[in-house]
Amino acid sequence: MFTFNHYNFNVSDLERSIKFYDEALGLKPVREKIAEDGSFKLVFLGDGATDFTLELTYLTDRTQPYDLGEGEFHLAMAADDIDAAHAKHEKMGCICHDNPNMKVYFIEDPDGYWIEIVRNKKR
Repeated sequence: MFTFNHYNFNVSDLERSIKFYDEALGLKPVREKIAEDGSFKLVFLGDGATDFTLELTYLTDRTQPYDLGEGEFHLAMAADDIDAAHAKHEKMGCICHDNPNMKVYFIEDPDGYWIEIVRNKKR
């Protein structure tokens, strides 16, 4: 049997990304790992409600932006109050695609990753 554990985004500015994910989604660091040789740092962000984490990988010698290809992948997060979440993200200026008819939208993080925001159907 397999269960989900974490998802990874490589980031170019770790502190900027940590701040974005905290402000936009309320994700907080739950653990980290630093390479003995200092070549990378991993910070795992949690939502405080599930065990699933988002791993932010920062490669210390990386200078160019990451090639996200065609961007045909994304992480999805569920919001208890999607209207309030949309208003918050609109104010932050991070909405990159909106589909009001389906009540879903996407925000873009500082490195260009898309996060889909859906209505939490469990609540």
